Amino acid sequence: MGCRTTPATLAGDDGRLDLRPGPGGAQPGAGAAQGLSRPARWPARDRQGVGEMSMKEPNLNESFSLTLDGVEIDAHPGETLWQVAKRAGETIPHLCFKEAPGYRADGNCRACMVEVEGERVLAASCLREAAPGMVVKSATSERARVSREGVMELLIADQPERDAGPDRSSHFWAMADLLAIDAGAVRERLPARAERDEPTVHHVAARAGSLTHDTSHSAMNVNLDACIECNLCVRACREVQGNDVIGLAHRGAASKVVFDFDDPMGESTCVACGECVQACPTGALMPATLIDATGRGDSKAADRTVDSVCPYCGVGCQLTYHIKGQHAEDERILFVEGRNGPSNQNRLCVKGRFGFDYPRHPSRLTTPLIRRPGVPKGLDPDFDPARPLTHFVEASWEEALDVAARGLVDLKAAHGPDALAGFGSAKCSNEEAWLFQKLVRTGFGSNHVDHCTRLCHASSVAALMECIGSGAVTASFMQALEADVVILTGCNPTINHPVAATYFKQAAKHGTKLIILDPRGQALDAYAHRSVRFTPGGDVSLYNAMLNVIVSEGLYDEAYIAAHTEGFEALKASVADMTPEAMSELCGVAPETIRDIARLYARADKAMIFWGMGISQHVHGTDNARCLISLALTCGQTGRPGTGLHPLRGQNNVQGASDAGLIPMVLPDYQPVGDAQIRAAFEELWNTVLEERPGLTVVEIMDAIHAGQIKGMYIQGENPAMSDPDLHHARGALARLEHLVVQDLFVTETAQFADVILPASSWAEKDGTVTNTNRQVQLGRAAVALPGEARPDWWILQEIARRFGLPWDYAHPREVFAEMKQGMASLDNITWERLEREGSVTYPCPAEDAPGADVVFSERFPRTGGKAKFAPTRPLPPDEPVDDAFPTVLITGRQLEHWHTGSMTRRSQVLDALEPEAVASVSSSELLRLGLNPGEALTITTRRGTITLKARVDPLMMEGMVFVPFCYVEAAANLLTNPALDPDGKIPEFKYAACRLGRATTALAE
Repeated sequence: MGCRTTPATLAGDDGRLDLRPGPGGAQPGAGAAQGLSRPARWPARDRQGVGEMSMKEPNLNESFSLTLDGVEIDAHPGETLWQVAKRAGETIPHLCFKEAPGYRADGNCRACMVEVEGERVLAASCLREAAPGMVVKSATSERARVSREGVMELLIADQPERDAGPDRSSHFWAMADLLAIDAGAVRERLPARAERDEPTVHHVAARAGSLTHDTSHSAMNVNLDACIECNLCVRACREVQGNDVIGLAHRGAASKVVFDFDDPMGESTCVACGECVQACPTGALMPATLIDATGRGDSKAADRTVDSVCPYCGVGCQLTYHIKGQHAEDERILFVEGRNGPSNQNRLCVKGRFGFDYPRHPSRLTTPLIRRPGVPKGLDPDFDPARPLTHFVEASWEEALDVAARGLVDLKAAHGPDALAGFGSAKCSNEEAWLFQKLVRTGFGSNHVDHCTRLCHASSVAALMECIGSGAVTASFMQALEADVVILTGCNPTINHPVAATYFKQAAKHGTKLIILDPRGQALDAYAHRSVRFTPGGDVSLYNAMLNVIVSEGLYDEAYIAAHTEGFEALKASVADMTPEAMSELCGVAPETIRDIARLYARADKAMIFWGMGISQHVHGTDNARCLISLALTCGQTGRPGTGLHPLRGQNNVQGASDAGLIPMVLPDYQPVGDAQIRAAFEELWNTVLEERPGLTVVEIMDAIHAGQIKGMYIQGENPAMSDPDLHHARGALARLEHLVVQDLFVTETAQFADVILPASSWAEKDGTVTNTNRQVQLGRAAVALPGEARPDWWILQEIARRFGLPWDYAHPREVFAEMKQGMASLDNITWERLEREGSVTYPCPAEDAPGADVVFSERFPRTGGKAKFAPTRPLPPDEPVDDAFPTVLITGRQLEHWHTGSMTRRSQVLDALEPEAVASVSSSELLRLGLNPGEALTITTRRGTITLKARVDPLMMEGMVFVPFCYVEAAANLLTNPALDPDGKIPEFKYAACRLGRATTALAE
C-alpha cells in the first residue's frame, strides 16, 4: 500500500507504551472534527512539561469550594491559593512571583505566606494549589502577617533608601506600602547587611569581580545594591527568553546576580531583550532612560501609557509605550514594556524594547521639501540628512502636494498610465496599504504597484498560492509547542524573529525535536535534535532527496494524500531518481543524514515546517517552497494542532500589505487582476475602470525605468536605493526618473533622489491595523504627536488622490478599514470596534463573537475541488555559481539590532550603539587564509562592485562563505548582490552571489 505500518513494538521513542489503534482507528489529538484517518506514527509526546514553564493553567470548567479568611469561595482545579485570593479581591504580597505567561512560581522570597488549617508551617501561596474543603487564613492570620512583615523588613534594611534608589516606584516598594511598613523605622531598628557583616576575605573576594553599579550597557543599568536575589531575572533570561546569560553565583552572603562569568553587562553575551528589566521587582535592573546621573530612577515617571504593536518584524509583539511630557512639542517615549499579546505574551526583543526613540531623531523630516533647481539627483557623500536644505527647499503642504501630484499627472497625460509606478510600504498600516494600491490602480491607471514582499517572500507566496490556494501561514508559530518535530530551514529566528525563537526554544526543552537545515549555523543549533549544514543553493536537492526517502520507504500518508491532495503520482515519479546518494554531492549532506531527517519528519505524529528568506531569496525560491509544501502534504502535516507550513514573514505588516493588494498581479485578498468577475466587483466598489494586465514588480520597474517606459514614481516608506539588488542599477534608475515623490520619516538614501519629499508619520504616531505572520490582525494606536508639519500617511495619500481627481473623503483610518471589509473576505467578522476591545483577532474568523482560526485547512484547501496540489521540482544551480575568479558565496541579511535598511534603527541611540558599523562575518579559517585579524579591513568583490568593511570571526560560518548585513550605506551589501530573478516569484537571489575576499589596501576610517 506504500503507507507506514504499525510499529513493531508497543514502546514509543520515549519508552512509554503506545496503546493507540493503528491505521483507521481514532488517534488521540487528531481531532474528530478534521475527519482524517491517521496512520500510526510515533506516540504523541507527553506535553505536561510545557506547562511547567509557568503557572499551571486552572481548569475553569470545574470548581470546588474552600474557605478563605472565613468566607466560602469557589476555586478551580489547578489554581494556587494566590490566584484564588486575587480573584476574591485580595492581593497577597509577593516578590519572587510574577503573574505572567512563562514564569513559574518559585516560592523563595516567602513574602506570600498564608496559614492553612491543620498544617504546622505556613505555606507559600504562589506555589500551594487549592484543594476542596481547604481552610485558609491570609488577611486574618497573625502568623502570616508577622512572617510577611519580617521578610519585608529584613529586605528593606538592605535596600537603598527609596528616594535615593534606582526605582522609587518599584514593585518592591508597592509591596512595602501594601503592608504599611515604615521604612525609616525599620532602618533605625535593623542595620543594613553591610553594617552587620564582618568583611571576611571570602565576602570581599566574591564581590571584587565587578562593581555593584554597572552602567556598561547602552540600554540597561544594573544596581546590585537593590537586588534581593529573588531569581526572577534568572528565570526571565533562562526560562522565558531562553538566553541563559544571567545566573546566581557564589553562596550565602556572597551570592549575587552575574552576567556570564561575572562580566559587566555590556561585555556579556546579553542580547538586550530586556526581559530581566521587565521582571525585576526592585529596580536593580532598569532601562537606562529611567536612571539619572546619580543613579536614581522612577518606573512611574511617565505621564501616560498607550497600548500598541511593535513596528519591526512580523511577529507582531504587543507593547505599551510609556510617555513623558504634557505637551505635544515636548512629549517623548520614555520606555517600552511588553504586553500579553497572542504572539509575544509580554516578551520583546532588543528592537521592540529599546528601538523606540527614532521618531524624535534630530534628522526627522518635519517640513515638506522640494529639490533645488539644478541640484543633480544621486547619493552625495557630503549630504547631511539633518541639514537637507543644501539640496532642497522647504515648502508648504499645499505647494508640495501640488508639485508632487502635478508631476505625476502630467507624465500620465503625456505618456499614458504605464509611465507611472508606485512602491508602497510594509512598514505602514493595512489601511495605508489599501489606499496606496487603490491610488495606483484608480489614479495612475495601472497595476505597477509593489512593495518589499517582492524582495522577501514573493516566491513563498507564489508556491503557496499554487499548491494550497492561500498565501498565508497554515498555523501560527505558537503551534510549535504542540509539535513533535519542527523543521527550521532558511531562517534564523533568534536574529530575525527573536520572540518567535523563544517558543522554539521552549518547545525543544520539552521534547520537540528541532531539525535545523541551513548553510549557516545559528544560536538555535544548541537546542536542535539535528542541525544539518548544506551547500548554499542546494535546497531543492536536499528536500527532494528527503521526499525520495519518504516515498521509497512507504512513510507517506496515503489516506491523507487520497482525501486532500492531487498530483502525488507525478511527484513520486519526479523524485524517483533523486536518491540521497544522487543528491548528496549537490547538497553536501551525507546520504544517511538525509535518511535520518526524512524519517524523523515523516514518522512524527505532528510536525511543522518554518522557513525564512534563506528559502525564498533564490532564483529557485519558488521551487524551494514547493518542496517544503510537498513534504508537508506527503506526510499529512497540515490542518491539525502542531502541524503546518509557516513562512516567517519579515516586516511588521508585510502580510497585511500583501493581503491589502500591494502586489502588481493581484487585487486585495490575492484575487487576480485578470479575472473579469473579480475586477468588476472592485470597479463597482471604487466606481472606476481597472486595468486587466498585471503590473511590473520591483526589479522589473527598475528595468523599465532604464528602458524609458516608467518615467514617474511615488515611493512611500520604501528604500530601494538600499534594498534593491545591484544598487548601481537601482540608483541609476532612480536618477533617470523625470519625477519622483518620496514619502518618509527621514531623507533616506532613496529620498536623496526625490523631486518632492513628504514628511510622514512613524508607527508610534498613527492609528491603524497591521497583520502579523500568524494572520493576527492587530490595532496600533498613536502614542505621541507628529513633529512639526509631518502628517499621517493616509492623509497624504488622500491629498494626492484628490489632485488626481479622485473623490476621496476619509476622516479616519476606521473608515478605510470599513471599505476594506467590502473587498476582503479575510476580514469577515473583524471590526474596528472589536479590535479596539480585543486588540487582536486572527483571520479567518467564523463569527464576531468567535476567536479566529489558529490552524486552517483541516477539511479542505481554498482551491478548485478543495484539494492541495503537488508541484514537482528539479534541482537548479544558482544563477552565478562560484568559480576560480569568485570562489566565495556571499549571503546577505539582517542583524538582530538593525532592521532592513537601517532607516529607523540606525537612528535609535541604543541600537546604533550596540551595532555601530558594517561588518563581514566569516569563519576563522577564511581570515587565516587571508592573513587578516578580526577587526581589520576586508574587501568583498563581485561582478557588480566592491565594498570595504571590518572582518568579524563567526564560528557559525562555514568556510567558503561570507555574511554581510545590508543596512549600512557606507558598505552597502546590495552593491554586490545579483539581480537575477526567480521566474515565478520575481524575487532576486540575495542569498547567493559569487564573490572574492581580499585584504583592504587602506584602513577604515574610525
